[in-house]
Amino acid sequence: MNEQAIQEQYQQIIILLQQKRLKEAQSQLEAFLWNCSDWTLRTRLEQTKVSYQYMLQYMRQGIKDPERQKLYRQLLADTWEIADQTRISLLNGVSIRYYHALHKNKINMTKDYSILDWLKILESFPDDLAVCQLMPDNRQGLDNVLQRHEETGQYLFLTTWGNSSWTMENEQQAKAFLDSELLPANDLCMFIGAVMLSLMECFDSRKFLWLLDATTHADTQVSQRALVAITIILHVHPYRLSLYPELMARLSLFNEDGSFGKQLNRVYIQLLRSQETEKIDKKMREEIIPEMMKNVGIMRNMKFGFEEIAEENDRNPDWEKAFEESGLGDKIREMNELQLEGADVYMSTFAQLKSYPFFQNPHNWFYPFDMYHSSIIHEFGLKPTNDNAVLSLILQSGFFCNSDKYSLCFTMAHIPQAQRNMMLSQMTSQDLNELMDENKSSGLRQYAQRPDVISNQYIHDLYRFFKLSQRRHEFRDIFKEEIALHRIPALKNILQKPELLVAVADFHFHKEHPVEALEIYKEVIDMNSANADIFQKTGYCLQKEKHYKEAIDAYRKADILKPDHVWTIRHLATCYRQMRNFNSALEYYKKAESIQPDNRNILFYIGNCLAELERYEEALQYFFKLDLMENNCVKAWRAIGWCSFISGKHEQAMRYYDKVLELKPIVTDFLNAGHVAWKLGNLEKTTQLYRKAAIESGSRETFLEMFDKDKKTLIKQGIDEKDMPLMLDLIS
Repeated sequence: MNEQAIQEQYQQIIILLQQKRLKEAQSQLEAFLWNCSDWTLRTRLEQTKVSYQYMLQYMRQGIKDPERQKLYRQLLADTWEIADQTRISLLNGVSIRYYHALHKNKINMTKDYSILDWLKILESFPDDLAVCQLMPDNRQGLDNVLQRHEETGQYLFLTTWGNSSWTMENEQQAKAFLDSELLPANDLCMFIGAVMLSLMECFDSRKFLWLLDATTHADTQVSQRALVAITIILHVHPYRLSLYPELMARLSLFNEDGSFGKQLNRVYIQLLRSQETEKIDKKMREEIIPEMMKNVGIMRNMKFGFEEIAEENDRNPDWEKAFEESGLGDKIREMNELQLEGADVYMSTFAQLKSYPFFQNPHNWFYPFDMYHSSIIHEFGLKPTNDNAVLSLILQSGFFCNSDKYSLCFTMAHIPQAQRNMMLSQMTSQDLNELMDENKSSGLRQYAQRPDVISNQYIHDLYRFFKLSQRRHEFRDIFKEEIALHRIPALKNILQKPELLVAVADFHFHKEHPVEALEIYKEVIDMNSANADIFQKTGYCLQKEKHYKEAIDAYRKADILKPDHVWTIRHLATCYRQMRNFNSALEYYKKAESIQPDNRNILFYIGNCLAELERYEEALQYFFKLDLMENNCVKAWRAIGWCSFISGKHEQAMRYYDKVLELKPIVTDFLNAGHVAWKLGNLEKTTQLYRKAAIESGSRETFLEMFDKDKKTLIKQGIDEKDMPLMLDLIS
């Protein structure tokens, strides 16, 4: 069997298990196992089949068994685990993926050391490093300490990743890592990354329980990485947890006060936000960065903090004007807003800086940024000074994710000193002084230690790993998939709460994902927990999807809960207008007008509805009012021109169409003006306008189609239908 055939057969078995068609799944799994050399798996399956057969027999005999459902869950879980291990065993023989090489070789990698031996080596690292710092000239000793530590971490990472199923002994050893007071937090973080990758390949209840324990670790970086890992594993294996009562019980215990659910929901939204990275990346590359580069002169002139006297130190107001007129101000504000909400704005900058040898090793992607990593020490020393001290401070902030910090360091180390100084000098002296100020630097460190910042930055790291690492094609890229944690059965009691669902729905709403937002808003409504805002947003999503009738129902409910809210009234009017129910639309527009009598859009649409109802004189009053309120109001002129034409005021119509044609004409303006000129008997002008309309429409067929739609109107205005073919030939 090749890799594709193995995966397809495995997926067929999994679908049956998800549908709880256990007997069929076991039968297909038996055939799947014929190609597998691991006889222990066949024995396990045979035992599972026998147990299920006995259970069915007892049921047929009418024997009541209070443990039946518990046993059934266990049999489902066991069958699923056997299928997992069979898949891995078969793939080990044919796949060239790194994981399967690790899975086959994990015994060889651990023959000289156990996990606990590695733990002792890792625990000794802080003391060994401290000794080396007391002997700064002993470079060889430092190199040996760093090499020993990092090789041990690498072995731990690879063997953990390649271990598809923990034994009870493995679980106890892993707990020792959580209990250790000497183990560096960075090493534990890397270990969590390995456990997560292993779980993505194959579900293991012991590993999942361990991750749950890790979320309570005293170190925030450890706990947040574990939380992110749990969130991802729940997405990858949405149906597994409900088969393990001990996992469900632990989850329930974790969420007794609701805090776990809030944290999980926060990471859920951060993962959703990370899926916007490609859009942001495109915007940064095509809009924001080019605009900033184009206006670099303006930015240079806006620097402050010079040593001149106060009179010479004020900024020219013209610069501010130029800054805003350039559009740069909007771009920078947009970038700042994206940063504040936690968006990944640096992907475009650092994507090209992941070719350093450091990133060729998978474990390095999961190692938090550390100034004591050998690759950093070799470039900047144990105690960074001068410009390196500034760089060190920047790297302690929460502005960049860990892999980007490594990229920044490697880039700075490989450019000439003069260029490095220039990059750092982009910050003014005042900025540098502020950074070096103890209070400010302390604030940066505190920001970097916030749980939401740590989890968000880790997700950025994972995004880069799955998108940029050399082995990215070997991994399931969750960032391309629909992530909907609230639908997972095991999380029903944790995430199916109005305030949490609304937070997710609002994210989708603000990112203009109306379908996703609508689904969740409806769930909140079904819980009888919706307020006026929820009904407004539901209506808006329905409106965006052109479900106008349903949108009206939602808006009406919002109107009951929050009466006379002009936004709701306007959107009710819009939906009725889109449904061509102009009487109802007019009713709501008039209601909106009573609240906002000078709202130009409202006035325009009232006129529009009156015109559609053929109440042209009333419509003209509104369009004239709009014309008085707004200079060069083309849409008002266009409407006045048409209503005047239809109501027989042809000279007036021509005056307004002439004004439109001088300013911002569109193809229909040339066509309609031609109609008016024809009615006025100015055939020369008529042919000119029609020819222009034909040219602007792009093709004669399009023009003829537009002309055809207006035939009835022309006939009503007294144009002889028999003359129309002649006119069309005249302009051809």
